[in-house]
Amino acid sequence: MAFGSTPDWFHLSDEHDIVWESRPHPVAMGTGLPVGVLVTLVGIVVVGWSTTTETTLFLAIGFALALVGVSLVLVRYLVWTNTRYVITTAELYKKDGVVSRDVTQFRLERVQNISLEQDAIGRVLGYGDLTVYTAGSGDPELTFEHVPRPDRASSLLSDQLQNVSERSSQYQQP
Repeated sequence: MAFGSTPDWFHLSDEHDIVWESRPHPVAMGTGLPVGVLVTLVGIVVVGWSTTTETTLFLAIGFALALVGVSLVLVRYLVWTNTRYVITTAELYKKDGVVSRDVTQFRLERVQNISLEQDAIGRVLGYGDLTVYTAGSGDPELTFEHVPRPDRASSLLSDQLQNVSERSSQYQQP
């Protein structure tokens, strides 16, 4: 699959390919997005109302509300756009962070088990959580939260794990 240029936060060798790449479902922006939009609209209404009554206090309050609302929307959007999930033919990556960057990487050979969770709302809206467990740990090592079409991502990851297992068994046979 062609996904354009390789992002600067991970390195893809010539023998490996990107199998799947995504960001969280838009629902991951949470309630901060609609609240921010609502606060912005209230601020705009207050600014509009204060210009007809020539009240500078309400004008200042309206501008402050609009600024807070826009800031809230911008922060939620930046967090969402700066979260990425990648499955390659050899590794898993999760990147998040706006100002600083946090990248979690696992080689597929270390993956012991995966699980897919979808609540009722996630099933209706088409998102879920894909959790990866590695060998030697009973705790989840990596979770892709709010993955769009999680059944597809889970299937692609399972296929890659099968491919890694087959390649590994080929190298171990005499």
